[in-house]
Amino acid sequence: MAPPADDLRRLIRLAWPIVLSQLGSHLLGFVDTAVVGRLGELPLAAVGLGNAIYFLFAILATGTMFAFDPLVAQAIGAGEREGARRMFWQGLWLAGILTVPATLAILGADVVLLHSPLRPELVEETSRYLLARLPALLPQLLVVATRSYLQSQDITRPYLVSVVVANAVNLPLDWLFVFGDEGLIRLGLPAVGMPSFGAAGAGIVTTMSSLVQIAIVLRATQGLGVANVDSKRPDRAVLRAALRIGMPMGLTLAAEMGIFSTVSVLAGSMGTRAMAAHMVAITLAGTTFQVPLAIGMAAAVRVGQAVGAGDYLAARRAGLRALGLGTTIMTACSVLFFAAPSTVARLLSDHPMVLESSRPLIFVAAVFQVFDGVQAVAVGALRGTGDTRAALWANLGGHTLIALPVALYLGFELDWGAEGLWWGLCAGLGVVGALLTARFLRITKAPIARISIAP
Repeated sequence: MAPPADDLRRLIRLAWPIVLSQLGSHLLGFVDTAVVGRLGELPLAAVGLGNAIYFLFAILATGTMFAFDPLVAQAIGAGEREGARRMFWQGLWLAGILTVPATLAILGADVVLLHSPLRPELVEETSRYLLARLPALLPQLLVVATRSYLQSQDITRPYLVSVVVANAVNLPLDWLFVFGDEGLIRLGLPAVGMPSFGAAGAGIVTTMSSLVQIAIVLRATQGLGVANVDSKRPDRAVLRAALRIGMPMGLTLAAEMGIFSTVSVLAGSMGTRAMAAHMVAITLAGTTFQVPLAIGMAAAVRVGQAVGAGDYLAARRAGLRALGLGTTIMTACSVLFFAAPSTVARLLSDHPMVLESSRPLIFVAAVFQVFDGVQAVAVGALRGTGDTRAALWANLGGHTLIALPVALYLGFELDWGAEGLWWGLCAGLGVVGALLTARFLRITKAPIARISIAP
């Protein structure tokens, strides 16, 4: 039995590159928001609404792809390297398959948006941004499949490199595509005849960055034997198992994203200022959330490897270490939000009214993100065991029975505005985190079976 300190060191050694990668990946969207935020309330609100719609459907596909975290990790833990390589190819196939319905769903949502009662200028700007971002979907899903294969073998550097390179090209291109020649002139550079694409420019650059990332991570698989597997064709048994494990995960993330998207729409109905303030707060909370999300990914790998090796006690220790680490870090982030709300808000906007409106939401986010962090790590630990349904039911119950009713009551009945909406989110996430932690503690009291792949 490995000493507790060794367990924690192994977890941190795997988690820290994933944390940096997730923060770097989120920084792409953070920069988009910060650049577009300089245009004013309307473009900022359009990016917020567009992202809410895009991720509502993209996250369903992405969550389903997370099935390969435990599938590959358990194969590696059992010493089945060839089986892990076959899983890699099935991940690529599933990414292509899932892109089709997700794309159709996003296009359908765009059509519905065009006939919504929201302000016409907000709808038009949101639609332009959404369509510009849509081509990024397939490369993003391919990156998820490749990352699952690499990180299950403790190979995290390629994804980190891809994120660094993507960020290196993202900021200058964002500035150029969003502002056009005006942006060049602001920097003291000569005009080149570049038009301003506004919010849509950020969507175009996101697609470019995604292509850069997939090129880098796919190159990293060379030399790992993936080109020499006995069959690269779709394996129905593996794809069925991935869908069986992954769909609840996708629905879990969609349920969580659904409540956030609903709150975004509700905030939008309160006016562009409320929507802009919501966008600032959700972007900040989303940034710190990348840390427990990454720790949850590391937990899925460590727990999955332990399950594959038949050591359920090691699986329990790995999950508990991850929960402790995630909670500690998110508590520190909470203190930062409490202490300096205006300072962190200025990272995204310099408009005085937006800063003033976002302050109370950032205070709520200071509480909310601790609960969000606990549930993110617990979801990852459970994913490593192959249990993805518990997370689905906990999220559905917590968000539909608690978060949404509380948000509607506080936001509209008590007239707390966007702040009331956020307290509703906080209540729901607190319940979800408690339920999932209890679930992990219960199922790791006894031996855990590997995920079955029926022919």
